[in-house]
Amino acid sequence: MFTTQLNGLLKRISEKEEFAIEDAGRLLSQGLLGEGTIYMKGFGEMAALEAEAIHGAERLPDIRRWTEDARLAEADRVLIATRFSDDAEALGLAKELQSRNIPFAAIASKREAAGIEEAADVFIDLRLTKGLLPDEEGGRTGFPSSIAGLYVYFLLKMTIEEMMAEYE
Repeated sequence: MFTTQLNGLLKRISEKEEFAIEDAGRLLSQGLLGEGTIYMKGFGEMAALEAEAIHGAERLPDIRRWTEDARLAEADRVLIATRFSDDAEALGLAKELQSRNIPFAAIASKREAAGIEEAADVFIDLRLTKGLLPDEEGGRTGFPSSIAGLYVYFLLKMTIEEMMAEYE
């Protein structure tokens, strides 16, 4: 049952966020084409995206982990990933980037309160606000935000590689 629900989630992301993923790929590619660096910051469990991007078998070129002492240049881009769009730490980074005119994309699940989607140049909604399965107590369980985030990361990575190949 979990597999069926997870497949449905990934399909919804693929269908409903197709244009946002393409726009984010374009935004991040622009940084690489402008001899910039892509910085990545994953909050909470979304640090899994950071680990994959930086240490994975198929990492992107010129990608680094964002830290507070990163010296961002005009050509650099940032990719932020967090569970929910209203995460305070992610919003803090978003506001800092916005004030410095550093373009960035964000991956998160949008909630009712306005959040990072308002500040991001491109926002990819994971569409995951509760667990996928009902539990014994009437709640929900099975909240695969990092799986959904990794799925989006790989779609972004492939989009960036396609765009970079077109310019070579």
